[in-house]
Amino acid sequence: MGKEEFIMNAYANLTVEHVFEVLMNVKDPEIDSVSIVDLGMVGDVVAEGNDVKVTLLPTFLGCPALEIIKENTVKAIKELPEVENVKVEFVFNPPWTSDRITEKGHIGLRAFGISPPPRHFEEDGTWHVDCAYCGSTFVTMENIFGPTACRSILYCKSCKNVFEAMKPISTLM
Repeated sequence: MGKEEFIMNAYANLTVEHVFEVLMNVKDPEIDSVSIVDLGMVGDVVAEGNDVKVTLLPTFLGCPALEIIKENTVKAIKELPEVENVKVEFVFNPPWTSDRITEKGHIGLRAFGISPPPRHFEEDGTWHVDCAYCGSTFVTMENIFGPTACRSILYCKSCKNVFEAMKPISTLM
């Protein structure tokens, strides 16, 4: 097989599924136990020839980690030998909501000590978070403002631990 034929075969092997496999290794820079795929940030992936375009949905508009996420996404995709050009852009429509987080993402958040956002809200719009460490429902909100815009600080009265919880974001709220 000549060099030109090898290059054509490499381009033919680039698939959206392969790009998604690579994106599973791109972690949130602040929560290294969860990929951007499992956080539900990946909106669309298009692979044409040797070009890849990825649209990402930011969890919060003012997230300070967006540029790092973009750079890490480009770097990971460019490691695929068949990729020449990568374009990553953030989109705000559709908006990211916390229901986009996968079950694997919920597990990764808990492993990091962050309680995932609830999947269901009460009829009055309130929400409840279980302790990230022991699963207790006996928790109190210490501060709605956590270390980042997407997290709050809570206290578990059962295991006596302070923990963080992702804020729920829904188009229904």
